[in-house]
Amino acid sequence: MMKRAKDSLDLGIIAGDIKASLNFYQNILGLESVGSNPAWFGTIHRLRFGTSDFKLIEPKTVPPKGAIGLEKQLGFRYVTFVISNLSELCAELKNKGIEFALAETEIRPGTRIAMVKDPDGNIVEFVERS
Repeated sequence: MMKRAKDSLDLGIIAGDIKASLNFYQNILGLESVGSNPAWFGTIHRLRFGTSDFKLIEPKTVPPKGAIGLEKQLGFRYVTFVISNLSELCAELKNKGIEFALAETEIRPGTRIAMVKDPDGNIVEFVERS
């Protein structure tokens, strides 16, 4: 059984275009850069959301793209950010031309979500609970 050392998870994503991914996650979504470091497979750019580290990986060799979409292949399919300004964020993302996989929707009383695609087509979910 694992013994938790912090109250969040970290995530690593291999980026096809690191500049576009850093722009999306830092400048458009507002994640904070907390540094970068080399690894045997490339460079890890660490961004922070709350206590979670969101690691964008700039690979030495870019692998081929996998299937895009929630139901296209097995494995981790999307990341979720729980936020408090969903409508405001969605309006801002629409104005910036970000592609939505799911427009802002109430999935159950008190819970609204929206999903967009990052520069590599990864699904990014935003959840707001009232």
